[in-house]
Amino acid sequence: MVVVAQLGARMHYAVPAILQRSGMLERLYTDIYAPPLPKPMQKFAIRYGPASLRRWLGRVPADIPEEKIVSFPAMGLEYYRRRNSTASHGFASAAHLWAGKELCSRSINRGLGSADCVYTFNTAGLELLQYARMQGAFAAMEQTVAPGIVEEKLLDAERSDYPQWAHSRGKDSHWSAYTEREQAEWETANLILCGSEFVRDGIRATGGPVDRCRVVPYGIRLPATTPAKKLRHWPLRVLTVGAVGLRKGAPYVLAAARSLKGTAEFRMAGQIDVTPYAQKLLSEHVNLLGKVPRSEIHSEYAWADVFLLPSICEGSATVCYEALSHGLPVITTPNSGSVVCDGIDGFVVPIRNAKAIADRVERLADDPDLWATMSANALSRASEFTLEKYGERLMSVFESCRLGRC
Repeated sequence: MVVVAQLGARMHYAVPAILQRSGMLERLYTDIYAPPLPKPMQKFAIRYGPASLRRWLGRVPADIPEEKIVSFPAMGLEYYRRRNSTASHGFASAAHLWAGKELCSRSINRGLGSADCVYTFNTAGLELLQYARMQGAFAAMEQTVAPGIVEEKLLDAERSDYPQWAHSRGKDSHWSAYTEREQAEWETANLILCGSEFVRDGIRATGGPVDRCRVVPYGIRLPATTPAKKLRHWPLRVLTVGAVGLRKGAPYVLAAARSLKGTAEFRMAGQIDVTPYAQKLLSEHVNLLGKVPRSEIHSEYAWADVFLLPSICEGSATVCYEALSHGLPVITTPNSGSVVCDGIDGFVVPIRNAKAIADRVERLADDPDLWATMSANALSRASEFTLEKYGERLMSVFESCRLGRC
């Protein structure tokens, strides 16, 4: 049996749900979640409620019995407060450190029950992993994004190139503790699960125990129906989903949009995380939607012809999986950790290369047959990355490593 400890609704609680279906979940420890509501009430709240309520209602641990969920809502609200209070400084490592230690402390106090394994997520599991090892239990963790040292190096280069885009930052006095905690988790864990080769390469680059890393791409719940798309829009419609900032490659979206005026129109859905100066530049060529609740994001995929995510650093961006499942050719980077096959169901371009982005968008705009082929291939590729198949991949690696066959 397995105890899972996680902050937030990581992939809609996919890991504990997979363990529950496999008969292996002992308990889920989490900060705060939304209990299932009667459908009429849920529909009313989603339609008329404020955005914060709609986002909260998306945090439902589906398929997990409530008696197996132990939540700490007061801690979750305090974590939310701390994280928001540091947002203006450009970092939230202190909030993450506090929440990770709190979650571990509260989980340890509640105990492992009959579990012989724990499963945690990066920077939120060190003490619980250590406790599990002392109890003779198997300790597994998931590194959901490239290591902090790798991410910060990449973003420092972006801030240097685009100083007027980034909010001013003070010195993050907790950054060293944050990266040290991450590395200590690697050293403690028996198994480190990575969503992409990019993440594993980052652990290797920082001297981590790459021999304990296993790459397991994610999966998503496919749309109930996804009819084959037809290229019927001119200009071509290009969608990006995610926080509008340097990490997601916003300057390169802007440069591509400028060069393709009249050929493609660009839309970005996500929290605005750039200066007013940069926002003004972007809004001249890109439609900025701001935050879009998860319950409404499907309509944005339906609007689009092409999905674009030129990220500088990710783990394995689930929005790319979602875009493929809507029949959208995806243009992305190796650092997005996507499962896109270059030239088959989309294009993989180098980071920081707006010219390459514009070239690929233009090719899809000028060649309807290429677009149609890639759209069909995208749907086929998405079928390989369902939640069910993710569960099969995850459980295969997880069980093999627990039995010492890694």
